[in-house]
Amino acid sequence: MITLDALARLATAEPDALRAPVAPIRLGDRAIDSDTTPVVMGTLNLSPDSSYRESIATTTEAAIRRGLLMTAEGADLVDIGAESTNAPAARVDATRQIELLVPPIKALARDGVIVSAETYHPEVARACLDAGAAVLNFTGRAHEQTIYALAAEYDATLILCSMVGSDARDITDVEEEGDPMPGYLAHFTERVGRAREAGVERLVIDPGLGFYYGNLTDSQVRIDYQTKVLLRTFELRTLGLPICHALPHAFDLFQEHFRSAEQFFAVLARLGGTGLFRTHEVPQVRVVLDAMQCLSAE
Repeated sequence: MITLDALARLATAEPDALRAPVAPIRLGDRAIDSDTTPVVMGTLNLSPDSSYRESIATTTEAAIRRGLLMTAEGADLVDIGAESTNAPAARVDATRQIELLVPPIKALARDGVIVSAETYHPEVARACLDAGAAVLNFTGRAHEQTIYALAAEYDATLILCSMVGSDARDITDVEEEGDPMPGYLAHFTERVGRAREAGVERLVIDPGLGFYYGNLTDSQVRIDYQTKVLLRTFELRTLGLPICHALPHAFDLFQEHFRSAEQFFAVLARLGGTGLFRTHEVPQVRVVLDAMQCLSAE
């Protein structure tokens, strides 16, 4: 059970980390202090294999319409991907991903939408950046030096997702026992250092809670782990970088009310020190985060 006492113990265990400043999130010409203004990333899936049916666009026209709608509903940026990270989902090769991603990215960027391209393929990343994407949501480890070089070349914001295997489709396990944050801290310290050496200036880190893991197939185990990481996110703030989370759906926990889940987890993520919120439910998460900014507990 989540209690105020438990939250207080977490906060007092690492007070310096909780208060550590982080760099602004840079989206194109904007620099956003995510501690005072939470940043919302709308999720747009071009793969029919996505588990969140409401996020799927099956045509270029639908993707453009959906991207514009999410922006109007309060999304600061729209994250577009062409391959689901679900274990049974079909692989989509780089050529097909480029065919799917480039047209809506071009159209949305032309209309002033900040677009993030989710990929682990360097050739897809370059095509999306050429089309106008301002953010790379990098869901891989293989080819990372090439991705770093691309982000530096285009002065793009790079979201570094925690990754044990070569990419988000490579099924791996996480350390679910004890405090997972030292492992995340070591992981990101190493990768951020390499990205900086490659000239990447705009960085965000993401613990990767939305990916499939071989030892988190039990729904209760998975959501317990996700909750623990969300609430302890502030331990990563010592890196000085803003933190992104893909908000959990928790289908089994919320059942027919699953579309309320991401709002609930947005509250936990915000309390834990998150600045960028990846969500399928943009207007609901936006209003909850804005309400948290307006209210005081003191």
